[in-house]
Amino acid sequence: MTVDKFTVLTPELHRYAVAHSSFREGSVPGVEAAAEKMGDLALMQIAGDQAAFMTLLVQVSGTRRALEVGTFLGYGAIAIARGLPADGELVVCELDPGFAERARGHLSTAGLDDRADIRVGPAIETLRGLPESEPFDFAFVDADKEGYAGYYEECLRLLRSGGLLLLDNVFMGGRILDPDADDEAMSVMRDLNDRIAADDRVDAAMLGIADGVTIARRR
Repeated sequence: MTVDKFTVLTPELHRYAVAHSSFREGSVPGVEAAAEKMGDLALMQIAGDQAAFMTLLVQVSGTRRALEVGTFLGYGAIAIARGLPADGELVVCELDPGFAERARGHLSTAGLDDRADIRVGPAIETLRGLPESEPFDFAFVDADKEGYAGYYEECLRLLRSGGLLLLDNVFMGGRILDPDADDEAMSVMRDLNDRIAADDRVDAAMLGIADGVTIARRR
């Protein structure tokens, strides 16, 4: 018999987890409120427990150069930038100029705009334009799911040996196990999840945080 070793999160239990995590002081509640005003689009923003987890990962990994693919209102960028040293650098890829501008504003309010370089345009083009000679220590991908396979390969190319890569939404709202969910985004995510699990270039763990987060360490 297989014993299930996890606790199913109710909304109340998740709110408890968020309330008992760091990160949410300062300008963060304002960014959370800005997302809530956007209705269904608020789902594009990562949760507070995930943000706190990312800040800790950046800190304990000694990250100095970080990369983010897709930033929305800058919540994830703030989480990453807070974990960087004062002379650290975060390169942010964002397709939408409006979101990029709002993210800049939120980073500025948080006093972190000097650590973040937001580059507007298709993320895959931005990534392909970055040289391997200036490797990154940490990368976070939370953008269009159809592009995840390309983002994974480019981020892996740009990471140093021992660098960390996080991919968000690997559960796809729980539909990853639904055989009737067969759209392009779902197909890409299923294939990528399988590929990462078998990829001998990385050590990986898929975690039940938020909508599923895969952490891959480049060997």
